[in-house]
Amino acid sequence: MIHKEIAIRKLMENDWEKVRAIFIEGIQTGNATFQTEAPTWEEWDANHTANCRHVAVLEDQVVGWVALSPISSREAFSGVAEVSIYISGSATGMGIGGKLLKHLIEESEEQGFWTIQSMIFPENEGSIHLHKKYGFETVGTRKQMGKLNGVWRDVVLLERRSSTLGKD
Repeated sequence: MIHKEIAIRKLMENDWEKVRAIFIEGIQTGNATFQTEAPTWEEWDANHTANCRHVAVLEDQVVGWVALSPISSREAFSGVAEVSIYISGSATGMGIGGKLLKHLIEESEEQGFWTIQSMIFPENEGSIHLHKKYGFETVGTRKQMGKLNGVWRDVVLLERRSSTLGKD
């Protein structure tokens, strides 16, 4: 078996079409997001932190991405952000999600984030398992958090607290 190298690098604007295509794959599963359409680059860029956004590249192809969104504009919550992570269906089971999440956790702490959280549909067991593997803990289930295609959906709220930041 040939080992293929997965590279993690900063997500750039010229990655957008592939990132968007992977996001659309997630939308089509019905278990990745409440969004029903992918945003434009400008919308996506405005809603995610300037740092802590990366792509996974395999054989010169973007096969996954991860990014943080601030949960609030209030100063008190400046170190808390929400994780988005998406892997191309053609690249699942290759450890890409773990590499992206590990990289994000390390950079998030370098950037001063003391808590990162994810809201995941309970049916997305693979994503819940991935997050728990990297130190996320279940806070609880938020019942009927929103409607997706006319159906109320719950989300599991998971968070990871930094072991070094937010301790003072």
